[in-house]
Amino acid sequence: MDTEPFDLEALADELHELVPGFSGLHAIEKFNTGQSNPTYRVEADSGRYVLRAKPPGTLLKSAHQVDREYRVMKALAGQGVPVPKVFALSDEHSAIGRMYFVMELVEGHIFWDPALPETTRDERTAIYDGMNDVLARLHSVNPEDAGLGDFGRPGNYFARQIKRWREQYLASKTDELPDMDRLMAWLEDHLPDDDGRVSVVHGDFRLDNMIFAGHGEEVLALIDWELSTLGHPMADLAYQCMQWRLPHASGFRGLGGLDRAELGIPSEADYVARYSERSGIAVDNWTFGLAFSFFRLAAILQGVYKRSLDGNASNPDRAREIGKAVPLLAAMAGDIINGEG
Repeated sequence: MDTEPFDLEALADELHELVPGFSGLHAIEKFNTGQSNPTYRVEADSGRYVLRAKPPGTLLKSAHQVDREYRVMKALAGQGVPVPKVFALSDEHSAIGRMYFVMELVEGHIFWDPALPETTRDERTAIYDGMNDVLARLHSVNPEDAGLGDFGRPGNYFARQIKRWREQYLASKTDELPDMDRLMAWLEDHLPDDDGRVSVVHGDFRLDNMIFAGHGEEVLALIDWELSTLGHPMADLAYQCMQWRLPHASGFRGLGGLDRAELGIPSEADYVARYSERSGIAVDNWTFGLAFSFFRLAAILQGVYKRSLDGNASNPDRAREIGKAVPLLAAMAGDIINGEG
């Protein structure tokens, strides 16, 4: 972790006012992982905390809304979804010059490689089943009951998302990519009718956004809610299932090319079927859902790459590396819609 040049005295005074019971700030260090909202470990007499902030610099519209992360985690507490306890949200004029929120530090294990080489075959099976269960539970939460009835806009979720990410992709575009142009046109031409289903969607549901106990026997916390909103549950499911298709020997750390059955990891079809059984949600328009997910991830990574060029990325070296993956994602989506993926 890297030390940030914050005014610790000013931050200590502010945290004392914002966070119930906070006292004795010792240090704040930035976690090296992550690409979007800088996240810090806070050490104090009163305990250990996590501070998650907006990045510095000029930001794209509607991006890095840490206040939305704070709101959704606070609302989901007690709803059957494992989330860290949140304590406080600052305003934009904070002691660090940016909006941030403070939550508990959940002690546990994050698995970075979906092949889970550090675990046994039975543990892998349990870990994937645990993720499946958490996703089904999240999508079973009634947004109105959780106080999140206005957490997203009404209307066709996929139409809104395609518009949003198309705009953000074009705003951060650095090179001409005909595959992305064709993909955006295909998505607009094949947009499914709105079926009226609305769930809280995480927006970045994947293995390394979960903190597990021990060897993975329990999901202790689902983290990184920056992209959460109200939307269609298929978006989360298809986004996670990209991992089955992405290459393993790459920065994506996918499952492509691996013998999943030998590893104890369910097939994509079995994972989708188990989710549907748990949630009661039928999975339709799977090709569209996958193509949309590849497009959305490509748009996100293009933004990361653009921020690295502008000097505002949370992890600049990694940002430049993954920015180069945008053409691959667009090409893979093309294979899917052509029936080749």
